[in-house]
Amino acid sequence: MPELTQYVNGEYVPDSEAKISVHDRAFSVGDAVFDTERTFAGKVFRLRDHLERLYKALHMVRIDPGLSIDEMQSATEELARRNDLVRPPNADYWVTQTITRGSGTVLDPSGATVVIRMYPIDFTSHARFYDAGAHVVFPTTRRDPPQALDARLKTISRMNLVMAEIEAKQVDPAAYAVLLDLDGNIAENTGGNFFVVTDGVVRTATARNVLAGISRRTVLELAETLDIPAAEETLTPYDAYNADEAFLTTTSYCVLPVGKINGNPLRKDPPGPITNQLLAAWSERVGMDIVDQAMSHLPA
Repeated sequence: MPELTQYVNGEYVPDSEAKISVHDRAFSVGDAVFDTERTFAGKVFRLRDHLERLYKALHMVRIDPGLSIDEMQSATEELARRNDLVRPPNADYWVTQTITRGSGTVLDPSGATVVIRMYPIDFTSHARFYDAGAHVVFPTTRRDPPQALDARLKTISRMNLVMAEIEAKQVDPAAYAVLLDLDGNIAENTGGNFFVVTDGVVRTATARNVLAGISRRTVLELAETLDIPAAEETLTPYDAYNADEAFLTTTSYCVLPVGKINGNPLRKDPPGPITNQLLAAWSERVGMDIVDQAMSHLPA
């Protein structure tokens, strides 16, 4: 594959030349926020929604990116246009904006570092689970409580999520970690959100202690369009074990059926009918079959 282009501090550069300083506070203390989208057929999905969340985080942590939200959108769209020229057939990209405080000190930084990067989605990591269902594990590592860090902030300081993922993958290398909060209620996946379906109702955790993802929002919007009842409420592992269906949501796979939890198969085989409805509606919204796209990357 030809070399991708990245955006670093106002310049479009080859991937091999995209670098930031070792003194940057993102590297030294994790002082940065980010947001991530994906493309569908080369077009960035819900970019403005992601950037609005990003700019709220920037305002809260007091980092001035030196770009307006419109300028950030234009830079992202231009980067996507350049990389679409080298996009292989049936491939798509992750797109991530990372803004750091720069080097220096928290009160006297050198000026923000702005990076927009794109890299291919690895569909082989999840494609088979559209049929077989993913394995969800509840690790002992807990979600940061909102008293420590507001869940709506998407920062690069994510060690607790990394530790949760390590725990889950020691149980099953293909497992997805879903963290609980300090009270033992279901919070979120390490990179997205978790839903259950019970008696025809799509249910997910409240936004008090989860990053309310754009994919999560998309599912709730699609459910409303399809006249599927949906609720945001406190959920426990009991609700997950006894669900009729369960699925994960995130940027890359959109909606991913779950087949077992902590080694226990769900009561009904995945994917369930409501999960399939949501997948079909999402595919219609973006103008391509997201399951077929992922499956096409598996070995014949």
